[in-house]
Amino acid sequence: MSFLKKIFSGEQERSEESVYSTDKPDISRQKSILLYQKALKYFPGGVNSPVRAFKSVSGTPLFIQKGDGCKITDADGNTFIDFCCSWGPLILGHNHPSIREKVIQTVQNGMTFGAPTELENELAELILKHHDYIEKIRFVSSGTEAVMSAVRLARGYTQRDKILKFEGCYHGHADSLLVKAGSGLVTFGETSSAGVPKAFAQETIVVPLNDRQAVQDAFNQFKKEIACVIIEPVPANNGLLIQDADFLTFLREICTQHKTLLIFDEVISGFRLGFEGAAGYYKIFPDIITYGKIIGGGLPVGAYAASEKIMSNISPEGNVYQAGTLSGNPVAMSAGIAQLTELLKMGFYKDLNSKAKEFSDAITRFAATNNYPFKVFNIGSIFWFAFTEREHIRTASEINSQSMDKFKVLHKELLNRGVYLGPSGYEVGFVSAAHSKVDLEKAKRAVFESLDVVFRH
Repeated sequence: MSFLKKIFSGEQERSEESVYSTDKPDISRQKSILLYQKALKYFPGGVNSPVRAFKSVSGTPLFIQKGDGCKITDADGNTFIDFCCSWGPLILGHNHPSIREKVIQTVQNGMTFGAPTELENELAELILKHHDYIEKIRFVSSGTEAVMSAVRLARGYTQRDKILKFEGCYHGHADSLLVKAGSGLVTFGETSSAGVPKAFAQETIVVPLNDRQAVQDAFNQFKKEIACVIIEPVPANNGLLIQDADFLTFLREICTQHKTLLIFDEVISGFRLGFEGAAGYYKIFPDIITYGKIIGGGLPVGAYAASEKIMSNISPEGNVYQAGTLSGNPVAMSAGIAQLTELLKMGFYKDLNSKAKEFSDAITRFAATNNYPFKVFNIGSIFWFAFTEREHIRTASEINSQSMDKFKVLHKELLNRGVYLGPSGYEVGFVSAAHSKVDLEKAKRAVFESLDVVFRH
């Protein structure tokens, strides 16, 4: 068997000397640079979301011109195998024909009405009919809005003010949740945001992940003051901090004991691990679940859902107010319907998750064979590249911040080899249904070459 065939079959036996070329010319960014210089005149930092600025990797941001399947093409004509997938929504890949056609059909009838449409009913029925952990849903326009609304609902339902969250989990940029948050804030070396009143932060209790005693201590100290415990059941904004199922079960039990609501923030994990997300994966009933990303099929959307009893507290049925001009937007609803219909096809998740696992495992085996302190953590179709020798990373404190220097080199080398990752070592990657076996083999080879550069130069 030839060496490359061994690589592609997952056998990573290697000689000491690399057979790969480690000197790849940098991709052209001329047009992207010009566009970024122009953008700096219009937007803070030249971007409309901080991590896009490429501050923790090399060079200026790439301006993307188009996407198709698992590939994106930038303004300079460079094409990449994309594992960012717009930070998770594109589980079917870019420009999926079923979604595109459904959106075009809907747009021909108008783009927004500020009034109910049948499409809202259709998407809600599609979700609720195939999800055993929720009974009613409310659509909003973003994941942040979904979480903000869920927390307000929890406070209104329990008549309590304090919330408990976990270090390393990110729940959007609502004021009370920007307390030692992860994701972009970690990237910039901060633990909170300016502009958040201290009084807001004082209503938020922050404890380490995977620490039962800290949770118990918080409940002992604040007794009947905690309205909700909110967690990403699959923390995926500050690395991929996969939790023990026992810890999540413990949270369910202690919340029930103290009449506190348990919120699963499934903006990333929802419809990603399976149709029922992390709730179904772990078989745990949270009180409220928040969603975003995948349910919009690539268009802006969010949602929160719970039992009929809890959701009956939302206005106009109850006294917890929440509203939105573009909530349930018909174009976003149609995209969501098209995407979720594909996800319900027989074997969809089994095929997708097995592809992601094989991809992740092959890279981890390659690193182990070459004694590189590097692992790929994986759950479902989510993965994370980590420069570590640890078998598990469950808390933010276990991430070596100095390893981000190595990710910076890795990111640049992968771009030069036609692979696009999110521009931060704290961000996760996604495998989509559009990633073919050939695409994944090409990407693996690019990762192998790039790791050689990182560790041998």
